[in-house]
Amino acid sequence: MNEGDILKRVTEEAKKALCQKARCGSLLVSKDGVIIGKGYNAPPQDNPHYARCSCDKSSYHIKVVDKTCCMHAEQRALLDALKNNSSLLAGSTLYYIRLDCEGNPQTSGKPHCTVCSKLALDLGVEFFALYHSLEKPTLYKTDEYNTLSFSYSDM
Repeated sequence: MNEGDILKRVTEEAKKALCQKARCGSLLVSKDGVIIGKGYNAPPQDNPHYARCSCDKSSYHIKVVDKTCCMHAEQRALLDALKNNSSLLAGSTLYYIRLDCEGNPQTSGKPHCTVCSKLALDLGVEFFALYHSLEKPTLYKTDEYNTLSFSYSDM
C-alpha cells in the first residue's frame, strides 16, 4: 500500500468521527502493508449518551488527564487490531490524521498523547506516523513518540 492510498484510507476513517470537537482517524498497518486496525474518534460504543464534548472541562479534577469524552482514533485502531489481527501487531505502524471542518486533511501537531503511546508500546507497534506534511507522513519510533508526548506542552 503506497502513501497516497494510506492518506486516502485514513481520511475516510476520520470522516466517520462522531466527536463534536475534532474529526480524527487512524489506521494500523502491519509491517507487510496490510491494514489490521481502523479507528475514528467517538464516544464509547458510538453511544451519544456518553458524549460530553460540550462540557466545561476546566471543572474536571486534576487526576482526569484525558478530558475528552471520546475514544481516540488511535485507541480504536489498536483495539480493532487486538481483537481481529493480534498476531500482526508487532512491527506495525499507526497512522493518524485530523480533518478540518470541511473534511480535508490537516497537518498534524507534535506527538502529545501518552495514553495512546503507552498502549501502542505495550502492543508492539513500531512506528507512529503523523502528517506534518500531507505529501508524506513523519515516522516516529513508538518509544520516541512516547518520550516526546511526555514533554509536550501547548503553552
